[in-house]
Order: sequence, then structure tokens, then C-alpha cells
Amino acid sequence: MPEHAWPGISGRIQNGIHIMPIRIYYEDTDAGGVVYHARYVSFCERARSDCLRLLGIHQSSFDNINFVVRRMVCDFLKPARLDDLLEVHTRFLEMAGARVEIGQEVMLNGNTVFKADVTVALVDARGRPKRLPESMAERFRRMPES
Repeated sequence: MPEHAWPGISGRIQNGIHIMPIRIYYEDTDAGGVVYHARYVSFCERARSDCLRLLGIHQSSFDNINFVVRRMVCDFLKPARLDDLLEVHTRFLEMAGARVEIGQEVMLNGNTVFKADVTVALVDARGRPKRLPESMAERFRRMPES
């Protein structure tokens, strides 16, 4: 089914921030009914991928290059629970060479429950850093205008 058949499924970009809604399902929780810590990393990964998609950067079309997570610092602030509706907020903070610094926050009712500072790098098929193509870097720089 074409993506245009499901408008908004990739979230939205507003004031330079990609906002991705995430509903918490039973499979996302631990035995205590709280979102399992590793799921926050998955939510952030999904949001980064959908943000790229909205910027017209389709990872499925990459030829011998990939983004890899080089570093991630996580801060678990408050619990989220079954049926909560979260928003993952993604901002591109800095770019240099092959590296992109990204700030992500998982929000519940306007309150931050999880934060991650993420460094991703663009690498070639052998895992060597590859400078961001100018067309891609320009899309990151223009995101605040979206």
C-alpha cells in the first residue's frame, strides 16, 4: 500500500522537531506494567527512521552506505505504562563530516520521560566513515523550516 494512503503515519515535523506518536502496548511493558527500558531505544530508532523518511531520505535506497549508531547516552526519568500515548521528539543538533548529533526526548503529556543523546555516523559497506552527501546535509539543515 502506498505511503500516501496513510498520511501522518511517519509523524510530522513542526518547528524543526520531528514528532512521532507511539502507543504503548502490552508487548512494550515488563511484568510490572511499566515500559521495558529497551523499548525506549526502539521507539527512538523508529522515530529517527521516520524523520529521515519525511525529509525524503529513504534508507532502503542507500547503495553501500548506512547510518550506524556510534554512541547513545540515555536518561530514564519517569515511567510510562500500558495504553499511554507518547511522543518521540527528534532534533538534529550538529553535523560534521560523517557524524550527526541528534537529541531525542520521549514525552508523556508534555513531560519528558526519557532522553537520549545519539551520535550516528554514515559508513560505507566496509564500516569506514563516509562524509554526508551535501544534498543530505542540506535537508538536515533545512529541517527547522519544515
